[in-house]
Amino acid sequence: MIIHKTPTFYIETHDSEIPWLKIFTTIPYKELTEVPKPLRKQLYEIMEIIEEEMLSYYKPEKINIAAFGNYLPHVHIHVMARFKKDSYFPEPMWGIKQRESNLQLRNAEQFYNNVISVIKTKKVF
Repeated sequence: MIIHKTPTFYIETHDSEIPWLKIFTTIPYKELTEVPKPLRKQLYEIMEIIEEEMLSYYKPEKINIAAFGNYLPHVHIHVMARFKKDSYFPEPMWGIKQRESNLQLRNAEQFYNNVISVIKTKKVF
């Protein structure tokens, strides 16, 4: 689900037990170095906003950030809040499942609204 879109980027959720957002460029650049520097700066600023809001809102053990695209060769950045009791911790979310988990997390819609509000306030678009 896309939670925010501008002419240059969009943010979408990833269906997961943990808070997980992905930031995409609207133009499907294959490599980060192909992205114009001003847009790269925007992507980094958005990534920082999402990380800061995840830390503040969810209070996770750790934030994981990943940028790769072997299956989807379109520049995008994953930002994930990790918890000691999530199903995969300390493994990556693409790793070996460690346990069954039943995380009780705060409302995601409010978190999304917080992220969008900060992006708009800081005029990152």
